[in-house]
Amino acid sequence: MPHILVFDSGIGGTSVLTHIRNALPHADYSYVMDNQLLPYGLQSQQTIQQRLAGLIKWIDCEQRPVDMIVIACNTASTYALGATRQLTSIPIVGVVPAIKPAALASRAKHIGLLATPATSRNIYTQQLIQQFANECRVDLYQSTKLVELAEQFYWSGDIDHKQLVAEINQLKLSPELDHLVLGCTHFPIIAKPLSESIPESVTLIDSGTAIARRVCTLLAQDSAVKEDKGQAHCLAIKQGTMNWYATAQQVHTVERPEIKLINLDHE
Repeated sequence: MPHILVFDSGIGGTSVLTHIRNALPHADYSYVMDNQLLPYGLQSQQTIQQRLAGLIKWIDCEQRPVDMIVIACNTASTYALGATRQLTSIPIVGVVPAIKPAALASRAKHIGLLATPATSRNIYTQQLIQQFANECRVDLYQSTKLVELAEQFYWSGDIDHKQLVAEINQLKLSPELDHLVLGCTHFPIIAKPLSESIPESVTLIDSGTAIARRVCTLLAQDSAVKEDKGQAHCLAIKQGTMNWYATAQQVHTVERPEIKLINLDHE
């Protein structure tokens, strides 16, 4: 079975992980979160590139062979995907805002992108808009508060609806848009309460399903993925289970799978 490593600054990448596991239920998975620097939307491009370089170094030193890396963070993907690919031969799938499907689905030709400030301002994001949504009006909405609320919701199962509504109100969504792209992998985690707090005419859209399809395609094409890889001995991972790693202790004290602490400091 292939070993797929999913990476994010926090638990946002679990929204992508769910789609991948649904498509490939028998694969082995490792989930790595750099929660020491959460959220990545407030970090510099240089810092994010250094952290991903640290991830590659950690994989090389600590892990059994990894067949696929999924950078399940829009900010990290737009800031550091190219640079990280130069550091390893492992196939890497990034996550970018679902601008193209939103533009194609929009009848009003008016869509919005809800993302962190770093993703919204990124040149790559602007290129996506120019390439795939040049016939649409695209409104940009920024939020890091929603990242915080998604983290709280994931670990506790509760969300502060007052804070959620206040954050949505300050975004001032245009009443004319009909599709809102969730440009941060944290946001699908709170898609239900989010959709309940915005007009019914607005459809939320994310890239989770597309990313899962891409992972499946690349694994099928990769002749380097062999069954004997799954027999490699490794003390850090137990096959057949979901393995969790983090760079800092969790803030929320709740029952979760064992999370091993790791170091991504890259010299």
